[in-house]
Amino acid sequence: MEPHDSGIGGTAHKKIKRAASPAPSSVSGKRYRPIMELKDVSTGGETSNAWTETQRAASPVSSCVSMKSDMSIRIPPQFSRGPVPSEQRQHITKAELQTNTTVEVSGDLQQDSYQPADDILHRVVQTHKNSMKNRYESLFEGLKTQENKTLLNRIYTQLYIIEGESEGVNEEHEVLQIEKKLWDQHLQDTPINCLDIFKLKDRIRTVMTENKGSQVQKLRAVLTKGIAGIGKTVSVQKFILDWAEGKANQDVDLMFVLPFRELNLIEDHQYSLHRLLCDFHPELRDLDTKKYDEYKIVFIFDGLDENRIPLNFLQCENLSDITKVSSLDVIMVNLIKGELLPSARIWITSRPAAANQIPRQYINRVTEIQGFNDPQKEEYFRKRISDQDQANFIISHIKQTRSLHIMCHIPVFCWISATVLQHIMKQGITEIPKTLTAMYSHFLNIQTIMRNEKYEENSKMNPNYLSGSNRKLLLKLAELAFKQLMKGNVMFYEEEVRECGIDVTEASVYSGICTEIFREESLLYQKKVYCFVHLSFQEFLAALYVFYCYVSQNMEELRVFKIQNTKQSDSILLEDLLRGALQKNVDSENGNFDLFLRFLLGISMESNQQLLKHLLTQTVSSSESINKTVQYIKDLIPQENLSSEKSINLFLCLTEMNDQSLSRHIEEYLKSNKGLEKTLSPEECSALAYMLVTAEEVFDELNLKNYNTSWSGHLRLIPAVSNCRKAILADCKLKKHSCETLCSALKSTKSLLKELDLSNTGLQDSEGKMVTAGLRSSNCVLEILR
Repeated sequence: MEPHDSGIGGTAHKKIKRAASPAPSSVSGKRYRPIMELKDVSTGGETSNAWTETQRAASPVSSCVSMKSDMSIRIPPQFSRGPVPSEQRQHITKAELQTNTTVEVSGDLQQDSYQPADDILHRVVQTHKNSMKNRYESLFEGLKTQENKTLLNRIYTQLYIIEGESEGVNEEHEVLQIEKKLWDQHLQDTPINCLDIFKLKDRIRTVMTENKGSQVQKLRAVLTKGIAGIGKTVSVQKFILDWAEGKANQDVDLMFVLPFRELNLIEDHQYSLHRLLCDFHPELRDLDTKKYDEYKIVFIFDGLDENRIPLNFLQCENLSDITKVSSLDVIMVNLIKGELLPSARIWITSRPAAANQIPRQYINRVTEIQGFNDPQKEEYFRKRISDQDQANFIISHIKQTRSLHIMCHIPVFCWISATVLQHIMKQGITEIPKTLTAMYSHFLNIQTIMRNEKYEENSKMNPNYLSGSNRKLLLKLAELAFKQLMKGNVMFYEEEVRECGIDVTEASVYSGICTEIFREESLLYQKKVYCFVHLSFQEFLAALYVFYCYVSQNMEELRVFKIQNTKQSDSILLEDLLRGALQKNVDSENGNFDLFLRFLLGISMESNQQLLKHLLTQTVSSSESINKTVQYIKDLIPQENLSSEKSINLFLCLTEMNDQSLSRHIEEYLKSNKGLEKTLSPEECSALAYMLVTAEEVFDELNLKNYNTSWSGHLRLIPAVSNCRKAILADCKLKKHSCETLCSALKSTKSLLKELDLSNTGLQDSEGKMVTAGLRSSNCVLEILR
């Protein structure tokens, strides 16, 4: 399921005539009155009303435009490039009348019409709904072509969305966050449906704004977090589509989607809110600006992590007039704060690391999309794959491979896995990928094969044939992936793409192999924005570029790793490169390069080099370097200054290098049920903690005394407190990292810990304060403390 599928387009083009003679306005300034009071006999279901406690009949959706969105040619809206004085909006130019948009007239001229105001409102809302339906009814998996288009309602699988979040800033890599949260999903009885994002439930604690804490609880602003590719934009798409089709949220009159990637392009322009909305949705030009406060409106700001507009909530001028021209950041801040259209609802989506751009006093609910749980994964594969025998085989294989099973909580990875495993079954290949690197390498090869079947004659002799031009282009994309990863960017504009020597006007960019992994979207002013199909694929290509630089001895690009050359020559050894990358990852303050490191180590394996030989052109013998690197990782894991998250990622690195010695030892240890008879090394304790944290079942007790290991090994087991009901840590001298882990477990929205024994743990003032902060958290459920 494609994670990024938002943008402007698909507006209806049916022109609607209006009465020519002017008439005085009959619109009064009453409080809210529903735009439509017509009954819809076709739906029959109850609809939640987020604004009032009464139920309201759903509105009918009359078809006045074609439902085949691909048959409509998108006409870019006419955007202003400077201030638009409010008085200028009282007049409409001849050019505007000739613009091929849904509505022909300016927003403030409806008062001159003989048409009753209700008729105009009804017509605008219906046209807007039809436009939104056309825009959001389809999904595109991979390249946006007719053959890849799928109706959203046919393939949509409900995602697992939870209320709340873990407190504090999480600096782990996003994928590792998912790996550690899997056990959360079976603990919450009732997850949130994305259609009910503004629906208040009595059993759920709602975070109230500081200045409205004494008022009746109201969900005005909702922040939904989720890692890249987890389904944030698809959830928005489903929310809009069901509204446009009259299936849900029929108490809402208007929904406006303002993606940050598009707002970035007009950052320096001056707008009024009404003009901005008309530019995004031309059908709104007939609406009376004085009546916006009476409408039930939802604003959706999708992709806060892509935002490049500074949002200053402390020193921003107040704005309450939707016709007043101001800068874009002022409009956005005042909408979120509730100064502008205070009755409107706001839904913001973001990756976790960027969510703190919005002060929490302006957010009433925080939700988190955790992707697919296990039944939802199976549901997706069965919908995606029509052959149920194939679906059963793929589901079985993924369940047997832990790392793949974890990654399939991300919808886009389910799509990659389905593509790869279906192809492997079709080709009769017996070697099935069991690591992330192998899966992504196969996916890249499949795109080469699919492209060759259409465009290359040489593919008849060699399906993996890659022309020189396509190889050069892929390596440039890999260079782009690496350089932008180093800068922390996942979305690129045209000038950033050109910096890597990629000519975006070349036909190969649009019809060649890269279109399935590198996406282009048209935005405002027909400008383009680019991204990889998923953040993990950017990290994969970045690792591929680094390994390519190694085999071609491009030392300039490898300087970032501060490689200690153990060979007395200009060339470097593979183990030196891998050691430099490992050290850079260990030294980093967050987990931004965790997955990149796993891919780089995986690509170093000779089996994966063979899969990628059409790109690398040459391979290197790596068995000796791999053995040395494996030992280096095992030496790193016991270090006292290494956080539990880093040690877990190093354990996963060993999995990518096909080293199963730790896993086998731990499995034997758990099966033996003779904990005190076998001695565990610190690295084995890290592996054990990882298995306990990600286990499906919740453990009754973690007692450090039951594990025969050193003090350092006991510290490595402490992350497992997040998945147990009772933790006995007595007589273990706790360090800062351990107290941070314990505090995080106590603060978790899914905290399970009911009993905790900290006797004789030697807590100092600083460590004691950390634990106390966890105990004081509203999420803490601890009942017994010793």
